[in-house]
Amino acid sequence: MYRIIATLVFAACFALPCLAADPRPNILFAFADDWGRYASAYAELDGGGTINDVADTPNFDRVAKEGVLFRNAFVNAPSCTPCRSALLSGQYFFRTGRGAILQGAVWDASIPSYPLLLRDNGYHIGHTYKVWSPGKPSDAPYGGKEYSYVKRGAKFNRFSQHVTAAVKNGKSIEDAKQTLLDEVAGNFDDFLSKRPNGKPFSYWFGPTNVHRKWIAGSGERLWGIDPDDLKGKLPSFLPDVDVVREDVADYLGEIKAFDTALGLMLKKLEELGELENTVVVVSGDHGAPGFPRGKCNLYDFGVAVPLAVRFPKSFSGGRVVDDLVNLMDLAPTFLDVGGVAVPEVMTGRSLVPILHSENAGQVEAERNFVITGRERHVAKARPDMLPYPQRALRTHDYLYIINFKPDRWPMGSPNFEDDALPPTDKLINNTFVSFGDLDASPTKAWMMENRQTMAEAYDLGFAKRPAEELYVLADDLDQVDNVAAEAKYAKVKLKLRSQLLTELAKQGDPRVTEDGRRFENPPFAREKKEPSF
Repeated sequence: MYRIIATLVFAACFALPCLAADPRPNILFAFADDWGRYASAYAELDGGGTINDVADTPNFDRVAKEGVLFRNAFVNAPSCTPCRSALLSGQYFFRTGRGAILQGAVWDASIPSYPLLLRDNGYHIGHTYKVWSPGKPSDAPYGGKEYSYVKRGAKFNRFSQHVTAAVKNGKSIEDAKQTLLDEVAGNFDDFLSKRPNGKPFSYWFGPTNVHRKWIAGSGERLWGIDPDDLKGKLPSFLPDVDVVREDVADYLGEIKAFDTALGLMLKKLEELGELENTVVVVSGDHGAPGFPRGKCNLYDFGVAVPLAVRFPKSFSGGRVVDDLVNLMDLAPTFLDVGGVAVPEVMTGRSLVPILHSENAGQVEAERNFVITGRERHVAKARPDMLPYPQRALRTHDYLYIINFKPDRWPMGSPNFEDDALPPTDKLINNTFVSFGDLDASPTKAWMMENRQTMAEAYDLGFAKRPAEELYVLADDLDQVDNVAAEAKYAKVKLKLRSQLLTELAKQGDPRVTEDGRRFENPPFAREKKEPSF
């Protein structure tokens, strides 16, 4: 009903020639690559003792305080391309054809995407840095260069690298940082200057600096984040040692850089008198890279993300919402606020009713689960480019995971004999040496080198996994104690499995409806060669 009313209202506005300006709100979407659920706004909600105690994101916190903070937001897939395919299309990633994989992805132009629908209905659209990749720009939902605003450069995407290099050449840290922040502001100015008078805009700010590689020690040098402040705050599956704490501190430093850039855009809109007529949405595309059980995993460390929405003109702020939401819900949300009809093919559900509600906590009773999944990430991680297929059902109480091919390595093939580990520098600098689905990092190298003394943590991150996993969240927030084989949870497991498979079949998941054959064959996997004799 809301969609119909909103569309009629905005259609009526267009029909009145006396209105010189389009009354619909602008949309600013700030979306950081590889940014998991780490922001200072969550520290108190988590009850303390977590990485969020050390995170420092004042601008995200402002959006959350003046708007709605989602406590339980999840991506549909913990890999950049399928996650963004789901977000842009408003559909489960497995419904997006070759958009369901990273390397070798192709956008299906027949699938509606929210930016182009907004454009076709009067919005000025554009982006800076990453939206959807890989593939030719002409194949992407934003089309070609006409929507890209990077005339001032794209150095912000390698924030700590460029700041470090500038400091070596004699610049102060603050001046070096300001140069990159000026780039962000200039690109945003360029976008705004191209907006036709009276048109609302939809802008996607998508830097990749939070994606590796960043400079070791940069979190402390550039932002004053002391790795020792993380002692006792890391999830239990990460070794609480110096190298890992420094790696996490550097990750938080890149998040701080993103947050600082967000603040520049909010300030610009305030100066223009546009902020109160702009829906601001801030989030990330999956969990932390280069840390076991993060990116490319269906545990919360891999799929939970920050999400805050600000629009005080229409949405009651200062609320924390507990509903389980998926980022594919953003496409219908953006269309709703823009007064554009939501295509029936979209499986996401608009968040606008939640945003318009004045309630906190659980607002919509039916939003009590999300489904996440994964097929292939790095093409060379396994022989024949085979995927590691998983689907998961996350409720408030449980996380249930099906690993459809438990004989495969979840993070890719080891590619080394136990007594012939590759040298440390190769582990750190080459993602594809071993376990290719886990980004190369100091944490990864340290855990592989110390795999015998840290056997339990190593197995949690790298070892093969059983066909089913079940975690009881009240007792196991880190999701490390798999109780799927315990008799007392048999009924719970059966119920969750049935619910997950029923929903996947309903949504047309080829992994269920076709027994996975689509994802196991070209173009998703490599052509199988006939044996030679």
